[in-house]
Parts: sequence; structure tokens; C-alpha cells
Amino acid sequence: MVFCDFYPGGSTQYDELRDAMDRLQLNDSSFTFQPESSDALGFGFRCGFLGLLHMEIIQERLEREFHIEVVQTAPTVTYEILMSDKSLKRIDAPSELPDLSQVAEIREPYIVINLIVPGDSVGAIIQLCEDRRGRLQENRIYRRHAGDSGL
Repeated sequence: MVFCDFYPGGSTQYDELRDAMDRLQLNDSSFTFQPESSDALGFGFRCGFLGLLHMEIIQERLEREFHIEVVQTAPTVTYEILMSDKSLKRIDAPSELPDLSQVAEIREPYIVINLIVPGDSVGAIIQLCEDRRGRLQENRIYRRHAGDSGL
């Protein structure tokens, strides 16, 4: 999951934001939120999304359907920290990172994906993935011939 904090912006009040997010959650069980506070931004919510697109859709719906203005923080993910004593700790923000002398390993989430794209797009897709720290594990290119049924 991707996490981002939403705080009321403009003329929006905390209660209005909470009510709008309650309504959105009724239709979208994958959207989660819990109260959060910040010294700089006040009271808001720590929200969980299935990805950046999901986050953008929720923000857009808040603006269009509920006329809610939000201030959002940078999106983050949960990291697993394997400590030197073999205990496992989960952190949601870089500020929670323990002393590196006590850390054996830092694990970040990743996905394995198979892409089916037109042949003339393969190079651009590979470049896009590499630009975002993607790694090509296998380069299997299958070509469909004109007479193939596609099965």
C-alpha cells in the first residue's frame, strides 16, 4: 500500500474532510484512513491507497464530489527493518529509521509484473521501467503471426 497524509486545506474543516472520507470508504473498502496530526499542518488523516493512481482518484473525488480542499504530504510506503538482534520493525517514514548500527537489512516493497505490449513499444517500456528502478529479469518476446488466433 501507498500512504499519504491528507489535511484540510483552504476553507475545508476537519469534520467535513472526515465525513467525506467516511462516504468514500463506503464504496471503496481498499481506501483506509486514520487520524493523524502534524505540528505544521494540524489535524488530518493518514490514508492508505492501492497505489498512486488510487490516491489521485480519491483526491479528485474529494474535490469534485464533496468540494473538499486537501493538503497532502508526499506518498510513502512501509519499509521492513531487520534489526541486528533479528527482530523485525516496520516504519512508515524516514524519520522512524533506527540507528543504522543496529540495522542488519532494510527491505522495501516491490512487485513482479508481466507486461504484454505491442512490439514497437518494448524499448520505451523497458526504458520507463529502468528509469523507475525496475529490473528486467527475463526478456521473452513472443511474436504473434498474422494467421494466429491469438491463443
